[in-house]
Amino acid sequence: MAVEIRVVPCLNDNYAVLLHDPVAQATAVVDVPEVAPVLAAIEREGWTLTHILVTHHHADHIDGVPALKARFGATVVGPKAEAATIPGIDVEVVDGDPVAVGGLVGRVMETPGHTAGHVVYLFEDEHLLFAGDTLFVMGCGRPIECDAPVLWKSLQRLRTLPDDLAVYCGHEYTVSNARFAASVDPDNGALQARLGEVQAARSADRPTIPTMLGDEKLTNPFLRADDPGMAERLGLGESDAAAVFTELRARKNVFKG
Repeated sequence: MAVEIRVVPCLNDNYAVLLHDPVAQATAVVDVPEVAPVLAAIEREGWTLTHILVTHHHADHIDGVPALKARFGATVVGPKAEAATIPGIDVEVVDGDPVAVGGLVGRVMETPGHTAGHVVYLFEDEHLLFAGDTLFVMGCGRPIECDAPVLWKSLQRLRTLPDDLAVYCGHEYTVSNARFAASVDPDNGALQARLGEVQAARSADRPTIPTMLGDEKLTNPFLRADDPGMAERLGLGESDAAAVFTELRARKNVFKG
């Protein structure tokens, strides 16, 4: 089915994403970091907001929800596990639940780690994944409310999805992520090529999303924690993948590149 997507920069480095079904004239926004840029994008397109899809409860993803709901009467969808902290939530979803935006039908995947109740929205027929703060371009979110191995399990689950998914994430962290990735995987030719591409994109003030999941499988170190070569490069020898992931995340937390 035809679908239209608009990426909306918000705050310092957040993204909201608009998902539009031109047949049904239904429009969803995935996360609302702030109202003004999202509302401007909706009005510029002449769309009517029908749904607000929330990935998790952090303020930089929900602060604009009440105002947009009040303006459009949009249905707010969000994780059941975080319903108490999501303003105006109408539909509480769990793993496997369908989510329809007009004729576009996606499903919910629970991906705990960054927050305990984080979800992502997968629209398989449209080859779209709205990943929130679970998976970034060449990076991943900080495991704030869970231990790192919980996030690793969630990323493993996303890694099983098809390579041709276009992934939309919640932040523009890509250049820093790419530099870190190159520091722990210096001989990865695909990664070196991507580093140059994303640096050029940001120099031209272009978003680096979407990213293709197949490219992430090749270049994102956080999806490759079970690669024996990664453990060797980190000096972890025979450590299991969860330990390797935990070390990668700890190193990224203090990375200054």
